[in-house]
Amino acid sequence: MAKELNTREDNYSQWYNDIVIKADLAENSSVRGCMVIKPYGYAIWERMQAALDKMFKDTGHENAYFPLFIPKSFFSKEASHVEGFAKECAVVTHYRLKNDEDGKGIVVDESARLEEELIVRPTSETIIWDTYRNWIQSYRDLPLLINQWANVVRWEMRTRLFLRTTEFLWQEGHTAHATKEEAVAEAEQMLRVYTDFAEEWMAMPVLRGVKSINERFAGAVETYCIEALMQDGKALQAGTSHFLGQNFAKAFDVQFLNKENKLEYVWATSWGVSTRLMGALVMTHSDDNGLVIPPKLAPIQVVIVPIYRNEEQYHAVCDKGREIKQWLEKADIRVKLDDRDTQKPGFKFNEWEFKGVPLRIAIGPRDLEQASVEIARRDTLEKETYKVEGLVEKVRHLLDRIQKNLYQKALDFREQNTFQADTWDEFLELIEKGGFIRAHWDGTPETEQRIKEETKATIRLIPLKGKMEEGKCIYSGNPSKQRVVFARAY
Repeated sequence: MAKELNTREDNYSQWYNDIVIKADLAENSSVRGCMVIKPYGYAIWERMQAALDKMFKDTGHENAYFPLFIPKSFFSKEASHVEGFAKECAVVTHYRLKNDEDGKGIVVDESARLEEELIVRPTSETIIWDTYRNWIQSYRDLPLLINQWANVVRWEMRTRLFLRTTEFLWQEGHTAHATKEEAVAEAEQMLRVYTDFAEEWMAMPVLRGVKSINERFAGAVETYCIEALMQDGKALQAGTSHFLGQNFAKAFDVQFLNKENKLEYVWATSWGVSTRLMGALVMTHSDDNGLVIPPKLAPIQVVIVPIYRNEEQYHAVCDKGREIKQWLEKADIRVKLDDRDTQKPGFKFNEWEFKGVPLRIAIGPRDLEQASVEIARRDTLEKETYKVEGLVEKVRHLLDRIQKNLYQKALDFREQNTFQADTWDEFLELIEKGGFIRAHWDGTPETEQRIKEETKATIRLIPLKGKMEEGKCIYSGNPSKQRVVFARAY
């Protein structure tokens, strides 16, 4: 193996970190809790952005951009919102530095204290709803369907690359509607968009549902979510969509004249996914040989590696490699010819396998004679020889097969690690194994909190349109009308 890698079984956390760093996705920054997303990692994020951005625009949304800084007074206008984010806020208090008179270097100029402190954006509901007050006067201005791509800062004490960092990248949609029904429909629609993206692009199966009160977004009336199961048996929240009711409209006095010429407060949603999806991608598909990337998101879908022993063979196989590259590029397949003469083929095989390129084409002198190539699949590590004739269609077919196989493999894993608990003892035993646990809960925040304190497990979601089933809460024994999904989570 080109790069030493901890195995998932020996040390899952270190395995994850090894892949992120050694596959050139990201690295820790000298700024505490922050990361540098490297070109290869950012190329995957750009693929995610492009797919999501099209899905947003196809559903009628437009992109805009709002300030990074938010006046502190804005947060105090929505009580539950400020309470939810208060411990994570970075605050700007001054706007100037100066040379220390005692020669100790640069210090904050105390005469340059801001009249009102500014919060570095942890989320944008407050600044956006203050803006919407100027944009919305009449029902004719609705619905307002806005998304922004931005960075946010949430001061984290314990950080992990992509999964939890002080600064991260995301998109956040913020919409305004004339009726409650329209806003709820919007929140549910965006949950479907996230589900489609996760399953069709990331090849990552997800459960859909709503959050309990304890897990709900600060300031939301209802939080919809998608949850995925990682290979260590922990859940990962992959996306959320919030029905905000009229909370922010009332806090920022955003009213509109309805068709009857009466003033009403608008109804709101917000929804977002972040670079946390990069972590989800790594943990859903990768193996002990390194990164595995679904073809739809792979920056390089096919790498061509020449095999040769002398300069004459090098030029011959590289010429054929360039020809194959052109064929594939004309078919909109992302392909790289690794014609470096500074590394041996074995090194290249290991490098591109570790970096998760879905297909590897090897071509040597014998292949030239037989008009064939060897193709290796990253998902199964299987190798097979194919004729050059019809190669483009074969590559297309294999990429499609890999995408579907990765989804099915992840789905099978989730099904094999989804359990049902009917008693507290069963729950305690199953939670140590990891996975999703479907169990009855009495619906009270107090019971959920006690379960969390005793097991570190939380209610990941209450299934959307879940089967109604009378039962007894596993913890309190009180009546329950349906099972919810528990898990330990990132």
